[in-house]
Amino acid sequence: MSNFIPNQTALVTGCAGFIGSNLVDMLLKKNWNVIGIDNFSTGKIEFLTFALKQSNFKLHKVDLKFEEHLHKLMKDVDIVFHLAANADVRFGVEKPRIDLEQNTIVTHNVLEAMRLSNVKKIVFSSTGSVYGDSYLYPTPENAPFPIQTSFYGASKLACEGLIQAYCEAYEMKSWIFRFVSILGKRYTHGHIVDFYKQLILNPHELKVLGNGKQRKSYLHVIDCLSAIEVGLRGSNDKINIFNLGFDGVCEVKDSIEWILERLKINPKITYGTESRGWVGDNPLIHLSIEKISSLGWKPTHTIQEGVESTVDFLIENQWVVK
Repeated sequence: MSNFIPNQTALVTGCAGFIGSNLVDMLLKKNWNVIGIDNFSTGKIEFLTFALKQSNFKLHKVDLKFEEHLHKLMKDVDIVFHLAANADVRFGVEKPRIDLEQNTIVTHNVLEAMRLSNVKKIVFSSTGSVYGDSYLYPTPENAPFPIQTSFYGASKLACEGLIQAYCEAYEMKSWIFRFVSILGKRYTHGHIVDFYKQLILNPHELKVLGNGKQRKSYLHVIDCLSAIEVGLRGSNDKINIFNLGFDGVCEVKDSIEWILERLKINPKITYGTESRGWVGDNPLIHLSIEKISSLGWKPTHTIQEGVESTVDFLIENQWVVK
């Protein structure tokens, strides 16, 4: 059994985003046919430079909030990689409909198009945020769900529920990957970009949301994609759920130190007093990766290497943050 063999046709939503574009490149290099969908609200056409030169890649600009005709793009598709989403947790309180519309409703539309087109396999990018403020660390996939702490996490949990219901009702199969924050080439949002933007404007001062003691587990995008491949190859249940992360954490203060060392600057740092940087910012995220590791996967980059490679990418591609 293998769900990751060449010459299949994959439809990738969010294909011009950070993880999506890296996934597209990987699939193309493995001789997959790829149909890419993006509305380019945050995706970058520049991230598809390699893909657009390949004869086995087709790009469609589509707003997935509207499902009309979406199923027509899924003709002869073997599997859907659904990565399109609003991924900015911090601003969910200011615009609470965004997560509902861009995450939950969009996921329903993708599933409904799959049903109409008789596509039976979906890979979904979920999040460790669904665990909220867990009391169990490292947090396993079967941990009880606590009260949700963000609109983002709540919307992703709703997406998981929809996917599971479609699998039960229509004989589909799903691979749900709950990510920690992903780092690496083409990273465009998150705390490293926020700090980098501040320091480019003023290299003498850095203001940090929260007390800097938040503990996070980050994963390099290359390791994220290899884990997805391993999960697809090694697990073939109706519903397959995996945590993806690094077996360890760093404090936000640690990541700041690595960023400053890479930029070779020494600004004055001002921290907040709260344990959270914003509503929905979990003070500790540390997922158990025992399940995916049991299939033979292990990360090849440390958290520090992920942070440093991300800073290097931003230095070399300043257009990303302008």
